[in-house]
Amino acid sequence: MKKYVAELLGTFMLVFCGTGAIVINDVSEGVVGHGGVAVTFGLIVAAVIYAFGSLSGAHINPAVSIAFSVVGLFRKKDILPFVLAQITGAILASLTLQILFPSHQSLGGTLPSGSYFQSFVLELILTYMLMLVILFVSQQEGTKQFTGFVVGGVVLLEAWFAGPICGASMNPARSIGPAIVSGNFSALYLYIFAPVTGAIAASFTWKYLKS
Repeated sequence: MKKYVAELLGTFMLVFCGTGAIVINDVSEGVVGHGGVAVTFGLIVAAVIYAFGSLSGAHINPAVSIAFSVVGLFRKKDILPFVLAQITGAILASLTLQILFPSHQSLGGTLPSGSYFQSFVLELILTYMLMLVILFVSQQEGTKQFTGFVVGGVVLLEAWFAGPICGASMNPARSIGPAIVSGNFSALYLYIFAPVTGAIAASFTWKYLKS
């Protein structure tokens, strides 16, 4: 049970800090800035990995849990409870932000600023890159201790350059939480299927390269 609680808390922290930075940036007229939002996402991901990695692996992302299971690094029977814990944590974070900022409409949700196709491809590629890095860094003895810094850095990088177009979610739970609480489900399917597809593709790539 502790690993499920760890996933819930880790995803809560990710969504509360990451989407919270977006909300606070909006209500403060841009004080945080786009770069600040990207840095917030990267730093909280790194912090959560080091805090909860020994308990649950700190997936904090349904796409990551599914991809790990594809290559046999995660038990398939744990996928559903992990995903439920992650989504619950995301919803609780968005509910907290709604209480704090009731006038904010999207609560930091992810929405395409261009075409849906453009955002789908971006989300797929971004998650593919992120998952590939996660697998290579976390599964090698010489680099696994740097997993938090490296993965957080990739999240920061991708959020910084791609966020203005697609939102750079790379995480279905991160998009589902704000969508459910705000009631804005437009394009949500995109932020579920693209990251999962990209993560699975990365797992097959890693398996091929490692073999």
